[in-house]
Amino acid sequence: MDTARSLEVADLQALLDSELFADWVRELALRVDAITNVAVHLTLPVAPRHVHGGGVLCGQTLMAAADTAMVLAISAALGGFRPMTTVQLQTSFLRPIAGDSGAAAITARVLRKGKTLVFGEIQIADAKGQLAVHATTTYALL
Repeated sequence: MDTARSLEVADLQALLDSELFADWVRELALRVDAITNVAVHLTLPVAPRHVHGGGVLCGQTLMAAADTAMVLAISAALGGFRPMTTVQLQTSFLRPIAGDSGAAAITARVLRKGKTLVFGEIQIADAKGQLAVHATTTYALL
């Protein structure tokens, strides 16, 4: 039986807005929209500072958002934050997200939670709902 306490959207948003994350990560302005029994859903506003010369959201922003979303998904699965570190983040960019699209939708899922390692996947969709980024991750619980 899993005895982890259930987290609410406000709990994850407070974690995201805390000093646990670096200033520049908080500046992504990620918004926690929903938590289900299998996933965490967030919105990433598309800001001009995250758009490169080609007019699309830069990969560095997308990878940082994916990594951050997974920390929240793991925290939700654990019933609260626990120190962890990214071991692996494999990211595939399937289509660009236009710099004037307004926002991207992020879904982060824990695929397997072990005693010391957690495996997950993140999907980021553009404003039309089309899959733009797929990432797989491994985290070590410290």
